[in-house]
Amino acid sequence: MDGAAGNRANIGFIGAIVAVATIGGFMFGYDSGVINGTQDGLEAAFDLSELGTGFNVGAILIGCAAGAFGAGRLADIMGRRKVMMISAVLFLVSALLAGAAGSSGWFILARIIGGLGVGAASVLSPAYISEVTPAAIRGRLASIQQIMIITGLTGAFVANWALASVAGGSTAEFWYGYEAWRWMFWLQGIPALVYLLALLTIPESPRYLMAKGREAEAEAVLVKLLGRDEGSRKVVEIRDSLSSDQHRPRLSDLISKTTGKVRPIVYVGIGLAIFQQMVGINVVFYYGAVLWQSVGFSESDALLINIVSGTLSILACLVTVLVIDKVGRKPLLLIGSAGMTVTLGTVAFAFSNSVTAADGSVGLPGNWGIIALIAANLYVIFFNVSWGPVMWVMLGEMFPNQIRGSALAFAGLAQWLANFAISVSFPWAAANIGLVVTYSFFAISAAISYFFVMRAVHETRGVELENMEG
Repeated sequence: MDGAAGNRANIGFIGAIVAVATIGGFMFGYDSGVINGTQDGLEAAFDLSELGTGFNVGAILIGCAAGAFGAGRLADIMGRRKVMMISAVLFLVSALLAGAAGSSGWFILARIIGGLGVGAASVLSPAYISEVTPAAIRGRLASIQQIMIITGLTGAFVANWALASVAGGSTAEFWYGYEAWRWMFWLQGIPALVYLLALLTIPESPRYLMAKGREAEAEAVLVKLLGRDEGSRKVVEIRDSLSSDQHRPRLSDLISKTTGKVRPIVYVGIGLAIFQQMVGINVVFYYGAVLWQSVGFSESDALLINIVSGTLSILACLVTVLVIDKVGRKPLLLIGSAGMTVTLGTVAFAFSNSVTAADGSVGLPGNWGIIALIAANLYVIFFNVSWGPVMWVMLGEMFPNQIRGSALAFAGLAQWLANFAISVSFPWAAANIGLVVTYSFFAISAAISYFFVMRAVHETRGVELENMEG
């Protein structure tokens, strides 16, 4: 590059590597969402109780917690790109094993393996995107991660619905005598292989290269990303941000040398991660088909409702992409918390009007079914215009360079442990304390999250990664 062209950001190159990195988000969504619609098959194949169903559905989250915690630290040792490649291999292995599982134990093992990949992708994709994009458009590009997560979820919903429709049900035999629900898992091997091959085409994070002392390689990547002058300037900024602490990143960096206590920014990241799950979004994504069937919808209609929810989620995330670098992260979180409080409360009230027929079936009389459906989808919209993408954007950018990997490890661990607690307990909670209490809990959590954001979260819009404080 030379002249003016050599001094401009290479938007095409940045867009291409962001597109590859966000395939990890797609796999995150697909691997998480494929379980939605397979519960009948799992229960029939493995003779599961309510708690057993919850554990088979939630088993992936054990792997997610371990994957998120391990990936943050491993990425500081091996690099972001290599660990993302490992996650792609885990996705592929999980898809093959889950579909072939002959027992609940083997299925749980397969889902834990997939969870390791999901956990790694969940923290590394947004971190990698933040480390290779200019501050002015960082939020916009990092938000694409959530769009890809929802696209993956919706892709799983569409594939599951199509397979169940063609086969005549999720438990019906399909190709080669195997039940449709098994093919729902096997199909995810295709995007997993695409992800693995695509990762071979992108560079390592320049900030990781600088932390490892590979300055020439880092500068080459930055110049290609940002142009000659800006790339060279960024090398100096990153070097200066690391120069005050000349050791490789480690867990002990999370302790402030001034106070001797865990840095406050780490607690904020953990709080964001936990609240994103306490509002119950993954109950909709994991149990949507079962949830809507429980209040009177058919299996086919319930699967179609999943697709509608997924489509609305994508559209909501597109709004976030357009506005996040203009209005900021904090205002979107506040809007989302307020909107989710109202809509979740409405869903809880609608379910309080459910009735049980003489044959034991449960339904929502009059217009309550429509009200619950509209409120639930408005809730999905509020989540995906705010906490869905914004939490991942902030975790990828809010921590100083020296602690990013370690802080992400703990925030990711907290996010997936909260996800596990909510998801595994839902079948039991729905059966024993009811949907009204369960959704009221989610509404209260959303209300509390509003005040957490007001008090603890600081705006990061337009702040360079080298200037993040914590």
